[in-house]
Amino acid sequence: MKKYTLFEINAVLNGTIIGETSHVITAPEQLDLASATEISFIGSKKYEKLWATSKACAAVVNEDISIEPGENKAFIKVKNADLAMSQVLELFAPALPEFSYDIHPTAVIDASATLGKGTRIGANCYIGPNVTIGNHATLYPNVTVLDGCSIGDGSTLWSGVVMRERCLIGAHCILHPNCTIGADGFGFRPCPERGLAKIPQIGNVVIGNYVEIGANSSVDRGKFSSTIVGDGCKIDNLVQIGHNSKLGQFCIMAGNSGLAGSVTLGNGVVIGGSASIKDHLTLGDGVMIGAGSGVAADVPAGKTMLGYPAVEMRTALKQWAILKRMATE
Repeated sequence: MKKYTLFEINAVLNGTIIGETSHVITAPEQLDLASATEISFIGSKKYEKLWATSKACAAVVNEDISIEPGENKAFIKVKNADLAMSQVLELFAPALPEFSYDIHPTAVIDASATLGKGTRIGANCYIGPNVTIGNHATLYPNVTVLDGCSIGDGSTLWSGVVMRERCLIGAHCILHPNCTIGADGFGFRPCPERGLAKIPQIGNVVIGNYVEIGANSSVDRGKFSSTIVGDGCKIDNLVQIGHNSKLGQFCIMAGNSGLAGSVTLGNGVVIGGSASIKDHLTLGDGVMIGAGSGVAADVPAGKTMLGYPAVEMRTALKQWAILKRMATE
């Protein structure tokens, strides 16, 4: 079990200690579940009231906190408690699954594939012809990487990930279990002979550096060229990114959201859970889409959209207020 004193934790956070505790800290935990040897955090003033009943011996807090820690308890004041707590979680994080072999003997690796220094490949992986994998990449058991794909340095593919042919993943990416990169885009057209004719999807997927894609998410290949996910994007579980969509840098898509084909996102776009974006739309830099919203028209940079169909936030709030008054009359 990992244990740290308050001062050892603060040596990482570089905060200011208020109060003192005799406890050695054994784990991080949320306020209402923490024991007397655990550390928690208060990232918003609305949670200050929970401290009085919390058993935690310490908490990481924002500098503007208005309460005192109390007897045998302590605060570590920092500029951003949420970010600081992520550092605490790193301290206590358990080790990742171990590899008995750097390259497991049951892995099938084509002779034309190129593997970088320090790369690890788990049991029952398949690495196809002309695949290139960079240095210190990790593929957990049962990953499939088909012909002509490329994976950058330090990237991690968890079990069940499938990379279809000719797709590219940058450096230091994380792909969680069972996500699929490069499945066919959803392209069909009415056809007298066959009912619906499948349109070939001959493009690929290009994923930048430091991208994270959640479990069971899909990024479809382009019909002509590439579906692109820019550097630093974070994609939640069960997200659909349609063919030929292009995401700028540092976009966020929450669970169950989706982009239809040929959607363009600027930099720093945030899409809430279960939101859906119609095909061939453009969302400018910094756009925010509320959870459950349906976007049916282009959105200029910096706008926040809510509702189904989505409208500007102020308009949506006015509409909801009117409906609420009508329901009570």
